[in-house]
Amino acid sequence: MHKHAWEMERELRESAVPVDRRNEDSQWYEPDFEPPYGDALIDLFWFSRVPGSSAPEVPYVSMVQAKGNLGYDVSAAERLLPEGLALHKDGKVDDLRALTAALMAALHKAPLDLESEYHRFEHPEDWTGIQAAMGDGVVDTPFEVDLANLPERVYYGWLGQLAGGSFGTAIEGYTGAQIKQVYGRVDGYITEPETLNDDVVYELVLLDAIEKHGRAVTSGDVALEWVRQVPFGWSAEWVALRNLNLGLTPPESGAWQNPYHDWIGGQMRGMICGMLAPGWPMAAARLAMLDGVVSHAKNGVYGEIFAAVLTALAFVYDEPRALINAAQPYLQQGSQYADVVRSTLAVFNQNPDPETCWPVLEKRFMQYNWIHAYPNIAADLLALWFGEGNFTRTMALLALAGNDIDCNAGLVGNILGVMNGVPADWADPIGDLLETYLKGKEQLSIRMLSEETVRLMGLLQRP
Repeated sequence: MHKHAWEMERELRESAVPVDRRNEDSQWYEPDFEPPYGDALIDLFWFSRVPGSSAPEVPYVSMVQAKGNLGYDVSAAERLLPEGLALHKDGKVDDLRALTAALMAALHKAPLDLESEYHRFEHPEDWTGIQAAMGDGVVDTPFEVDLANLPERVYYGWLGQLAGGSFGTAIEGYTGAQIKQVYGRVDGYITEPETLNDDVVYELVLLDAIEKHGRAVTSGDVALEWVRQVPFGWSAEWVALRNLNLGLTPPESGAWQNPYHDWIGGQMRGMICGMLAPGWPMAAARLAMLDGVVSHAKNGVYGEIFAAVLTALAFVYDEPRALINAAQPYLQQGSQYADVVRSTLAVFNQNPDPETCWPVLEKRFMQYNWIHAYPNIAADLLALWFGEGNFTRTMALLALAGNDIDCNAGLVGNILGVMNGVPADWADPIGDLLETYLKGKEQLSIRMLSEETVRLMGLLQRP
């Protein structure tokens, strides 16, 4: 009997020992980075390392795992994985190229597994269906927000996001247990923080699209800004860029042949939608949907909507548990994503200690990749629920959970920043510098970025 892709990925994750970033530098893209193609891309997808933390990953294994999570029978593709790994290890480039083509064909032809859990849920894909699937308690009008403090709260939202992302970049892609073995309890920066990563660039591109098109901005406008500015993506974003360059426009760019469409890429960037609609969760949700379908579909889009709603409501609530409860009606109630959120919160009610909660959740989500939206929203909720609004305690809980820590800490850090600001020991090392690998945006002022965000709020239309 062959080994399932999720089992292969889980074994890799549990055995991966963190590279000690106190002694090793990160390996981020430079602005003149040339995206790989052909044999170089195939080689990268058979084995690569996360730029910020050096965590190992095998994208072709993850691709098969992700398609299986979507309710397909991927057994034919899974049987090809061991041979592909062996050919890559032996450097047999020509044979590996042929094997990879066969793997992609097997994925393309994978039949639906109608017994899969995925098919027990409903997944609306347009705004009308998404809005109709929301629960009781949804408010379509904006809550009252103190406008005098708005610029400073947006600034702290950005600062909290970048501080959290910098914290998580050094340790992402590992389990909490392995992180603890190398670092002990992690409740601060592992190294001198760096704001350079691949998460925030999509938020900057959205701002540019709004700057150009204002109230009339469309998913297609955002997509063209991706093509114009983003040189290379990973997982769902890589597929989206490929699809866009083939002439597919949103929502097809996020859905077509994209096994990663339920992953974290939307959830990691939904905060900007909430900051552009402070106190107005429905407007934030609509903007998140518009942005999310560029690269994601179904639960991946719902993840961006939930992140956006949480951020928008952080301008209204000052306590994380109240915030989470207020955001739940905006979930797509019949979706698997909503079920994940509800079942995660049920675990908290049964286990008042986060250190006993997380092993339960880790087992619950063991079939999902460390970049998938589900285990990571569970980690976000764990940190917010038990962190009690304390920035340091909340970050330590994210390290306890592991997985995609920079994305998670970016979301949670933004929420806490909007709510209560950012403590000096987290803010001061960041200073006022955001670095990116986008040409023309290599170095940005965080203060100026927050001012631009406030200015662009007025250009958005009512949903």
